[in-house]
Amino acid sequence: MSVQTATTQTAQDTRVIQLADGDDWFTVCARSLLTPGRGVAALLPDGRQVALFVDRAGKAYAIDNRDPFTGAYVLSRGLVGSSEGRPFVASPLLKQRFDLATGSCLDDDEVSVPVFGVRAD
Repeated sequence: MSVQTATTQTAQDTRVIQLADGDDWFTVCARSLLTPGRGVAALLPDGRQVALFVDRAGKAYAIDNRDPFTGAYVLSRGLVGSSEGRPFVASPLLKQRFDLATGSCLDDDEVSVPVFGVRAD
């Protein structure tokens, strides 16, 4: 799985976020709908949820939306920050922090969430 930022050349530059589900790509939303520092949840065709984030530099990240500590689908609503240069999202429930690039929990080495790779088109 990976996330791709695609650019379409038209009269206006319309960027969209696309997710890969196996070999199939589908458009999730317009890039302009994502606010740096805030997450948004997206539903995959198989029913899984992904949390999408864009940092202030415009880099997109996608991780599983399910908080492994509570089972709730809330990571897209978490607080975004960085620790030692690593971007993370803190769960809004118990505040565990998850690295947006690797999915590893910064507060418990034995826990992680699935990460969807990012590539630019």
